[in-house]
Amino acid sequence: MPWKDVRLMSQREEFVGLSMVDGTCFADLCRRFGISRKTGYKWLKRYRSQGRGGLADRSRRPRGSPARTPPAAEQAVVALRLEHPAWGGRKLKRVLEREGLAEAPAPSTITEILRRHEMIDPRESAARGPMRRFEHKRPNALWQMDFKGDFALSAGGRCHPLSILDDHSRFAVCLRACADQRRRPTQAALIDTFRRYGLPDRMLMDNGSCWGAAPLSAWTQFTVWLVRRGVFVSHGRPYHPQTQGKCERFHRSLKAELIGRRAWSDLAQCRAALERWRDDYNLRRPHEALGLDVPASRYAPSPRAYPEVLEAIEYAPGDEVRQARRNGSIKFRGALWAVGRAFAGEPLAVRPTGEDGCFEIY
Repeated sequence: MPWKDVRLMSQREEFVGLSMVDGTCFADLCRRFGISRKTGYKWLKRYRSQGRGGLADRSRRPRGSPARTPPAAEQAVVALRLEHPAWGGRKLKRVLEREGLAEAPAPSTITEILRRHEMIDPRESAARGPMRRFEHKRPNALWQMDFKGDFALSAGGRCHPLSILDDHSRFAVCLRACADQRRRPTQAALIDTFRRYGLPDRMLMDNGSCWGAAPLSAWTQFTVWLVRRGVFVSHGRPYHPQTQGKCERFHRSLKAELIGRRAWSDLAQCRAALERWRDDYNLRRPHEALGLDVPASRYAPSPRAYPEVLEAIEYAPGDEVRQARRNGSIKFRGALWAVGRAFAGEPLAVRPTGEDGCFEIY
């Protein structure tokens, strides 16, 4: 099958990077990217022999012959800073080296170049401070999910960017422009993400209306949907955004580097721009928490594939199974018991606790 027509270089680069991670199933990775194994091996071979330039179509100019003549070091720094106005000296140096600039200036020298060209806001520099970091030990152990603050569109409506980050690698598995924060568009974005990258062990989210706790229950339709697919759900402490610090930092970069730099007309424009920025963030932008490596260098897809068809729930012998009604109740021994609307239509088991007249629901 052919590659999709959009973001060919980014998709090929992401595919090659993931294919070289130990333990990756090559056939399964090809299936997730929608290509044949023959095509996958072709791009892997080109990358090993020619590097990133080998991933371009043959009709394109090779990496060693860019569209313009390589500028002097100061011109290269200024040009890259204009492309990424929120990047500092360390990030710019790493990218310039990775893209082939011989003897790239030191980070402190790059900072002085930016200062001479009045490309640094002193107030921004003063606001920066050290951060405490923690992370899970492997990819897909935890994904953090959140909506960034929405913004108005000139054509009408609002854009609600949905972001999902892998906690270990900071790899953005999803960045999608949604028209609202309701369950259905969020669920649709997750299905696409699960099909590409597999299932995480756990997902962390706040208490927003889409997935937060319901007024009379700790469960929502959204969280039940995730648990049925083998994904454990946890919520951050209310009014404590530090719990999802990686998402908060990601959103700050997203605003500084993309959203806050222009006006936006419609969702289609937002979706295309967010997808391009996600590619840049995952594949090119150095991450200081990763020793200036890119997130893709530390990420690998989950071995747990998304189940297109769910298996029936099997309860233990002796359990009394009841199907939850639309109003969120079950009938047991002649009485109705509220379990929550989130479980409507689901089979639930009533199990004795060992204490006379007391039961638990599973």
